[in-house]
Amino acid sequence: MRVVLDTNVAISGLLWGGPPHRLIDAAIEGTIEIFTSSVLLTELREALAYPKLAKRLTETGSSIDRLVDSYVAIAQLIAPATIAPTVIGDPDDDHVLACALAAQADLVVSGNAHLLNLKHYHHILISTPAETLKRIPTP
Repeated sequence: MRVVLDTNVAISGLLWGGPPHRLIDAAIEGTIEIFTSSVLLTELREALAYPKLAKRLTETGSSIDRLVDSYVAIAQLIAPATIAPTVIGDPDDDHVLACALAAQADLVVSGNAHLLNLKHYHHILISTPAETLKRIPTP
């Protein structure tokens, strides 16, 4: 299964437990393939630097560089497709869709209402981390 994680899901998976973290584990185990782009990695790095995440970074004993490097190690970096503006309420979300389209992803995983309200983009389903876990085949 080919997936693109929205930045909010990637951060949750890297810093906390729960369904987003289980998606990261599934990628490490090879059950799913995560795709990302340079734009999404830049967004991840910038978001991890938000002051509201500083305490959590300290608690985990990690750093922004280590978290981004660990994400890069499990994700496949691709060049995003060129798409027409789609998410009017948050144009930055178009980067997620552009990456998913280029990756020929099965799913976009997000906690963002702007994306979730779309339900799908072309042939790509947009779902929450918990919904996505239900779709992952188990051995």
